[in-house]
Amino acid sequence: MIQLNVNKKNVTIDAEPEMPLLYALRDFLNLTGTKFGCGAGLCGACTVHMDGEAVRSCLMPLSAAVGKNITTIEGLSEKSDHPVQEAWLAHKVPQCGYCQSGQMMSAAALLATNAAPSDDEIDIHMQGNICRCGTYKRIKLAIKEAGKNIVREA
Repeated sequence: MIQLNVNKKNVTIDAEPEMPLLYALRDFLNLTGTKFGCGAGLCGACTVHMDGEAVRSCLMPLSAAVGKNITTIEGLSEKSDHPVQEAWLAHKVPQCGYCQSGQMMSAAALLATNAAPSDDEIDIHMQGNICRCGTYKRIKLAIKEAGKNIVREA
């Protein structure tokens, strides 16, 4: 039995410690917003926060998540009103949408430490989040807008 804190809730999962966090989230906790993309940590579709840092859940064994605070896209905000989520809608970022939860989780982690990132800082931080539809320009615009809204909330 593995105990985790996911989206501010303590949960117990009957799984092997080496199971990837991604599978536990999707298969045991029914948190399907986190997507399987490549299984090698290269595409970013599986990105979640671990103690506020963006991590690839397909590579993260459950044992490494014990004692950490895990946040999925479902836990980013209670009403889907996080500035990143609102900016994503305002800029019509998603096309197919498959990568977007990972994109938003990476963007939220960036903005938590830097509410006004430069274009280069966005490019560097978002590297490894692949969008098959190529909405990178809209992603960048949404990140900049969300950062402005985060500054106003502070």
